[in-house]
Amino acid sequence: GSALRLRLPPAEHRRVLSAALRRPPRHGRGPLLLYVLDLTELPDPVLPQLPALLGPGVPASGVLVVGNKVDLLPADCRGHLGRLRQRVAAACALAGLRGDALVDIRLVSAKTGYGIEGLISRLQRSWKCAGDVYLLGATNSGKSTLFNTLLRSDYCKSRAPDIIDRATVSPWPGTTLNLLKFPIINPTCDRIFRRQERLKEEATKTEDELSSEEKKYLNQLKKQGYLVGEVGRTFQPQKSNAEIDFDPDMLSYSMDEDPRDTPKKREEREEFTHNEVKDARWCFDTPGIVKEDCVLNLLTEKEVKLVLPSHAIVPRTFILKPGMVLFLAALGRIDYLEGEKSAWFSVLASNLLPVHVTTLSNADTIYEKHVAQELLKVPMGGEERMKEFPPLVPQDITLKGVGTTEAVADIKLSSAGWVAVTAHAEEELLLRAYTPKGTALVVREPPLLPYISTIRGARIPGTPVYRTKKPPSFVENLRTTGSG
Repeated sequence: GSALRLRLPPAEHRRVLSAALRRPPRHGRGPLLLYVLDLTELPDPVLPQLPALLGPGVPASGVLVVGNKVDLLPADCRGHLGRLRQRVAAACALAGLRGDALVDIRLVSAKTGYGIEGLISRLQRSWKCAGDVYLLGATNSGKSTLFNTLLRSDYCKSRAPDIIDRATVSPWPGTTLNLLKFPIINPTCDRIFRRQERLKEEATKTEDELSSEEKKYLNQLKKQGYLVGEVGRTFQPQKSNAEIDFDPDMLSYSMDEDPRDTPKKREEREEFTHNEVKDARWCFDTPGIVKEDCVLNLLTEKEVKLVLPSHAIVPRTFILKPGMVLFLAALGRIDYLEGEKSAWFSVLASNLLPVHVTTLSNADTIYEKHVAQELLKVPMGGEERMKEFPPLVPQDITLKGVGTTEAVADIKLSSAGWVAVTAHAEEELLLRAYTPKGTALVVREPPLLPYISTIRGARIPGTPVYRTKKPPSFVENLRTTGSG
C-alpha cells in the first residue's frame, strides 16, 4: 500500500511484461489486451513499442485501447471527445494497430468514473468471459487506477473486492511488482439484464435526488475533473463508507515526510473457494512500461506531485509580442523570436506549475536567479539541486498561423505539459523552445485542443494574462435537473 522508491530498468520491465504475456493460452484462446493510454501524453511514447513487445509468440486476441484522463481536458468546442477519439485512432494506425488487431477505442477517466460503465458493457458484450484480460500501459497512464476501479465494479466477481488487494497507485514506476489479478464475472443473460435495469434507473435520477453522501462525493469529483461518471455495483450493495478521501493520482506519502509504518491489527482474510475460481477468467494488472526521454525521470517525488495534473486543467492563455518569453516552471521555455503580430500561447499543464512571462533580454537572468526557487518552483532545492539537473537545450520551430480562433500546433514540453500556439492566418512565427537535456520536445500537429484559446476569459488590464475560469463539469449518467 506504499509507493516504493524503486526504479526498474526499461529492459527489465519489458522482460517481466513479455514473460507474463507469453504464458500458454488458457481456455483455448489468447488474452485480450487492455492498453491504457494517457490522452495528455499523445503522441503516446510507448504505443509504437506495443507490436514489438507482443511479438509473434504472443497469441493475443486483440487490443482494446483505453484513452484515460479525459477528465483533465477542458472541452474547447462541441464534439471535442469525437476529435480526441480520432487522434487516438490515428496514433494506433501509425503504431501498426489496425483492423482485427484493434478491438475498440474508449475514452474514460479511471479516477472520476467517466466512461467506465460503457467500457464494462463493451467488454461484457464482445469479450464476455472468453479469456483473460491484461492491463498494459506506460507508467503514470492510470493503469492501476483503472484496475482498482474495475475491481469494485460489475466487471469483477461480487465477492472479490473483499478478498483481492488493490493495486498500489503512484507516479513512481515499478510499484506493480507482481501481477495482481481479480476474477472476471461471467456476464450471463440474467446478470446483463439486471445490470441494464440498474443503469436505466440511475440515468433517470437528478442530482437533487441523490443522498447527501452521494452529493458530497459527486461534488468532490466535479472539483477534480470536467467529466464525471458514477461506477456502481449491481450484484453487491455499495458500501456506505466509500473511500472518497483516497486520491489515487497522488503518492502514498505526503509532500513533506517519508512514509511511516503504521501498526495494523492482523485480520483473518477471506479466501475464494475452489469452485469459485476453478474456471475463472482473470483481469491482470502489469508493471508500467517506463517512458524514456521523459522529464519525470529527472524529478524527485515532491516535484512529480506538482508536475502530474491531479485536477482538471484550467487553461492559462497569454498574448505575447515578438521578443517575449514564456517559462513553464523551469522545465520548459518558449521564446517568441520573430513575427509581425502578437500571438496567443495557451498553457495546459498542472495547475500547480507556475507560468512566468518576461522579455527576451531578461529571460536568462530570470532563469539563473530563480531556477530551483519559488518563482519557477520546479525543480526545487536551490543550487545543490541544480548541480545534478541537466540544462535546458533549445529547438527552433517555425509555424504559420491558421486564424485567431484556432491553434496551429502544440509545443509539448515532455511530460510537463504543452503550449497551444494560436496566430493570425498566414502569420509566420519563429519560436525557440527549450526542455531539459535528454527529454523529448514534440511539436504536435494538429493540436489536441485547437480552439482552447477561445475560452480564455477577459484580459487583465496592463498584463499579457487572461482571467480564465474553470469551465463547468458534466456528469454522464445523471439526468440534468429540470429536464423532461
